[in-house]
Formats: sequence, C-alpha cells, structure tokens
Amino acid sequence: MRTIDLRGKTLSPSDMLAAVPRATQARAEALEAAAVIVDAVRTSGEAALREQAERFDRVSGHPIRVPAEHVAEAAASIDPDVRSALEAAIDRVRRGSAAQVPSAQTTQIGPGAKITQRWQPVTRAGVYIPGGKAPLASSVVMNVVPAQVGGVTSIALASPPQAAHGGRVHPTILAAADLLGIDEIYAIGGAGAIGALAHGVAELGLDPVDVVSGPGNNYVASAKRVVAGVVGTDSEAGATEILIVADAEADADLIAADLISQAEHDEQASAVLVTDSVELAERVASAVAQLASATTHAARVAEALGGPQSAIVLVDDRAMAEAFSNAYAPEHLELHLADASAAAERFTSAGAVFVGDQTPVSLGDYMAGSNHVLPTGGQARYAAGLGAYTFLRPQQVIEYDHAALAEVRAGVVALANAEILPAHGDAVEARFAPASR
Repeated sequence: MRTIDLRGKTLSPSDMLAAVPRATQARAEALEAAAVIVDAVRTSGEAALREQAERFDRVSGHPIRVPAEHVAEAAASIDPDVRSALEAAIDRVRRGSAAQVPSAQTTQIGPGAKITQRWQPVTRAGVYIPGGKAPLASSVVMNVVPAQVGGVTSIALASPPQAAHGGRVHPTILAAADLLGIDEIYAIGGAGAIGALAHGVAELGLDPVDVVSGPGNNYVASAKRVVAGVVGTDSEAGATEILIVADAEADADLIAADLISQAEHDEQASAVLVTDSVELAERVASAVAQLASATTHAARVAEALGGPQSAIVLVDDRAMAEAFSNAYAPEHLELHLADASAAAERFTSAGAVFVGDQTPVSLGDYMAGSNHVLPTGGQARYAAGLGAYTFLRPQQVIEYDHAALAEVRAGVVALANAEILPAHGDAVEARFAPASR
C-alpha cells in the first residue's frame, strides 16, 4: 500500500477532496462501457442479453428466466448451517428495516384545512445480486427484505448465470430468494441486468420496474447512472470501500484483517487507513503484507491494495482525520479509537459507521441487522444506503373545505396576479360563483 503524507499541510475543502485516493479513470471507463451495454439491451432485448452472457459469463443457451424447478432444487440442497444463518440475517434485517418506515403525519393548517404526509411504496422493484467473483446470497436479504418491509408487492431479482453451474444462477442465491418468497428470477449479470430491469424485456416476460437496487462492481454502479430518470435507483453501490481511522493504541493486526476483508471483493476495491501515528502505520503495513500473501484471494487483494484507490494516509491530528474522512465519505467507516463512541458523531459522511474494534465491516455484511448496500465513490456526502425508504415515495395529500379555501382566497388571487398567471386565481374564484354552490 502506498503512503499519502498530509502532515504539516493546511488543506482547504477542495484540497482535501483532491487528496482523496480514487480510481477515477476506472470509473470513467466503466460509465462509457455501461452506457453501450444498457443501450444494447434497450434496443435488442434478449438477443443482447445472450450475447453479453456469452462474452462476460462464458454461458450460452441457458434459460434466462429461472425455472421454478431450479429454485426448488437449490432450496432443497442448501447447507443447513447456511440456511440457518440466512434465516437469522433475514430476521435481523427485517427488524432493522422496520424503523425506516415513517408513519403518516397529518398537519392541521387551520379549520377545514389539512395536509397529510404519507409514504407510498413503489409498485415494482428490481434487485440485482452480484455473483461473479463472489455469490452474494447475503445481498438477497439486504435488497429484498427492505422492499418487502416498505410494502412492495412485485419484486424481480437478477443475478449472473454461472458457468460452473451450467448457466444457472448460483444455488445459494436461489435458495435465499426462495426463503423470501421471490419466484421471479432472471439469470442476467452486470450492467445488462440493470438495463433489463429498467427497460424490461418483452420476450422474457420481464416488465420494467420502478426502482432498481443492489450492489455490484463499477460497471453495475455506472449502469444505474445510465438508467437514472428512466427508473429510480438506490445509491451507486460500486466497488467496495473501507476507510479506517485509528489512533496509536489500535490493534494493527485487526486493522490489517479488516482492510484485507474488503480488498478480497474486487481488484477495484478501496482500502484506506487514516492515522496520526507513524508507528501504527508501519505496523499495519507490515501486518497487511504478511496476511495478504496468505489469504485465499491473494492476487486479487494485492491488486486492490496496490491500486491508486488504496493508501495509508498520515495526518497531523484527530481533527485532520475527521476532515479527511468526511471528504472521502467512505462506504464503510471503521473507528479504531480509544473514544470511538464519543467520536462517532463527528464523522458525518459515511454509508455506515462501525464503532470500535469489535464491530468489523464483515459484521455489517452479514449479521448486524444493518444494510450492506451502501453508497460508494464519495456519494455518502449526499446519499443514503439502501433501506425501506428506498422503495417509498413521500406524498402530500391536501384537503380543504369551502370555508378554509375562502380564508386564503384573496391571497391566492393576489399572488396569481403578481405572477401574471390570472387563470390560477380564476380557478379559485370559480368556486365562489353562484353556479358552483
């Protein structure tokens, strides 16, 4: 991992943003490629999906809409321990998501005048579940449960066809979908899946959805940007990021393990340590080198840690660490600080904050009850992670009676005339004409 030394520098907010390690070229290339893939699906439907499956997944001739018997076979063969873990995760995420559904609120503006704020679920959601480098069965839980809690009644799931499984979706993903009652499943991967969910594919009986959600690589994240405006999307949850802020007393081995745990996702994964302790930085660098070479996906981890998106960042003090973290706005933020609980409130921009050295990101990936579909690429400065609210639309319902309208009648007419929109005022006056009573 490279070192970025910011000590002794006075950095403006724009300077801090410029210092953040990002693989910007990779993201730009992904956006361009994703636009081509999505457009091919929009114009050529199933034919484009089959061409993409052969090119990217090394699969051909497979049933794109997953037959019910494939799901049943996967559900019957799942390892009992994995099934039990999925069931526990479903329960925890369901409870965590329930708090994200606001109750309707009615405001009485005056006698006979009220506004009700309600939260209406979308009719149909499309969820994408990665399956290329890692079959993320846990992402089935993280996407489907919030949609169900939010009240969505029609959910389509897409996941890549697997060459190792004869073109089928990975069986653990299918089993997880079965546990949640999802029976509309498509063997489609990557940016093409996002395009198919957004635009629909008539030959497959795939109707367009209202919201697309789910994590993936930078191509999947870029495809969401391409279809934004056609459908709603969650945040662009692209290649994973972890930023760890640590003080001199932190455990270097735990930090190294957590950096590697996220680097194993993808060669484009970002792993960043921010500390004001040179000694800790050196211990972490040594531990990372030792642990990374022995991990299962050593080559993948080495590329991620050696990329421009990963670094050890040296800062002067805690204030500088906070400023850097908030500028970076990481997907996952871990606080390995002696006062982590108290410090957490000052780290305001992150997809999720993991407080203390006993709360690793891996916990959030699976069993914390929080959601692991989170904004990447700095979007946590203004965007939220996936939740029940992703599938809800706030609506205002306005109801006035005649007396309440009469009270504001003159104000509406005055403002309408001031804006040279007299028909607006006429629409109110019409309700006071004798024929309208």
